[in-house]
Amino acid sequence: MSYRNKTYVIFDGDTDMWAYAYMKGWNKNENVDFDFNDAHDIGGIREDSQEETVKKHLKERFASSSQVIVLIGEHTKNLYKYVRWEIEVAQDLDLPIIAVNLNNFRKYDSERCPSIMKDKYIAHISFKMKIIKYALDNFPDEYNNRGQTTKENCHYNDKIYQDLGLL
Repeated sequence: MSYRNKTYVIFDGDTDMWAYAYMKGWNKNENVDFDFNDAHDIGGIREDSQEETVKKHLKERFASSSQVIVLIGEHTKNLYKYVRWEIEVAQDLDLPIIAVNLNNFRKYDSERCPSIMKDKYIAHISFKMKIIKYALDNFPDEYNNRGQTTKENCHYNDKIYQDLGLL
């Protein structure tokens, strides 16, 4: 089994690519304290690939991932072909999931978040670099140390946001 140290990012490739691009930009900028090992850097997938081929390549990326970010946009709740499938794979692999609300909501957003993420131990945060970094640095350990009966969604309180300068 390969070493898992990457972050797998799930998003709507049609409308939310901008948010993923921001994360990649923060990661590349040496003047910004934001690092993540992007699982999508593993093997390219051609746009004209068949669904079965795409899912095979995505599973390879999951195999090297230790955590998942889901970028929650306006249409995420209704995406089934890949986004919902990717969330299901992450849940089946018992990977820590961080739901990042692109509308900057700080909790579970029932209007945008897929129902399969409800009542699961998933961190729901706003799309702000500092809280994303905080969640990447802290939530995987919180997730792995939780009791097996913990099922509710979680979010960081206002004090955490305040300490990060986000209030």
